[in-house]
Amino acid sequence: MRALIYGGTGGIGGALARRVASAGGAVHLVGRDGDRLAARAGELGGRFTAGDVRDAALFARVAADLDGPVDALVYAVGSITLKPLARLSETDFLDDFRINALGAAEAVKAALPAMKAAGHAAVVLFSSVAVAQGFTGHASIAMAKGAVEGLTRALAAELAPRIRVNAIAPSLTRTPLSAALTASEPLAASIAQLHALQRLGEPDDAAALAAFLIGPDAGWITGQVFGVDGGRARLRTKG
Repeated sequence: MRALIYGGTGGIGGALARRVASAGGAVHLVGRDGDRLAARAGELGGRFTAGDVRDAALFARVAADLDGPVDALVYAVGSITLKPLARLSETDFLDDFRINALGAAEAVKAALPAMKAAGHAAVVLFSSVAVAQGFTGHASIAMAKGAVEGLTRALAAELAPRIRVNAIAPSLTRTPLSAALTASEPLAASIAQLHALQRLGEPDDAAALAAFLIGPDAGWITGQVFGVDGGRARLRTKG
């Protein structure tokens, strides 16, 4: 397994990178923090490219840095912009779209030659429970992640049968990105009670599914969006 992981030093991307490496696979990590990337890549025996997904030049650099075919691309990049509509600016909307949706599309586009060279490959993108379950203050991020779900299905149709494309839609997960919401234990506990399974997500919850989706056992699965959300999108909690 040769996996290209955007967000390779984040909570979910990092957990997936460890899973791939522990199974004997090779990882190429992409992220903004060059020092952390170098350390993580060194730990896992992988390669890395540092850069911001809002920089259009990054994707060509990643493609140039790849060392051979790519069996899997995982775009575990996201943002959390929580504001009421009246306080959201055009910059907020465009920034969320670039990070979540446009970045995902450009990442796949740039890696297409390497994935086609692998013969068969898999892509996993990341949506959010906020697409299926409406929440106040989530207009910008829900719009951007809704675009990711549309992109998932469009690419699954376009790239079949050689490249499978699926998405994962987590609920609130304890990652560095969500630290402002999860650092306070009373607040985290309150949000956890909104889930049928009565806890917040951990990075490995989503990473475990991502590892399955890029592996051979998921060879007949494409065009799907899977909730890893403690039941929040579909189930009502008591009371």
